[in-house]
Amino acid sequence: MNLKGKAHKFGDSINTDYIISGKYKFKTLDMDELATHVMEDLDPDFCSKVTAGDFIVAGKNFGLGSSREQAPLAIKHAKISAVIARSFARIFFRNAINTGLPILICRDADRIDEGDELEVDLSSGLIINRTKEEELKAEKLPPIMIRILEEGGLAEHLIRHGGFEV
Repeated sequence: MNLKGKAHKFGDSINTDYIISGKYKFKTLDMDELATHVMEDLDPDFCSKVTAGDFIVAGKNFGLGSSREQAPLAIKHAKISAVIARSFARIFFRNAINTGLPILICRDADRIDEGDELEVDLSSGLIINRTKEEELKAEKLPPIMIRILEEGGLAEHLIRHGGFEV
């Protein structure tokens, strides 16, 4: 999977209530509606700045907090192609893969700035910052996780294969 887009930069410890505020996530199950409010507590204009394929880039412990799947689903429905962070909260990491949202652990994510144009190869973990003409390495995802992402998430994988197939 090769992804291209612009970086939208956030800091450390972005919790799931910052990703999608509780004032919205309990009012609707419509993920496209929730997507219009992604990250608005941190950047009220975020959704108006996003172009399909863009990236969220963050620091340490992205996605801490509640285990609800609305956070990665809302990001996915906001047309973000992937989240790149120095580290992820464990439950967010698993929920992201399960819902088909690509995520990459990149210890050098702080070298990416707001607006940088990126190309990402999920299979190899290579991140090319076209703005700075720099290559960064993310932790390579296991082949089964890449496959689950390519198939749109764990539920789609299970439907396609009639169970969990590695």
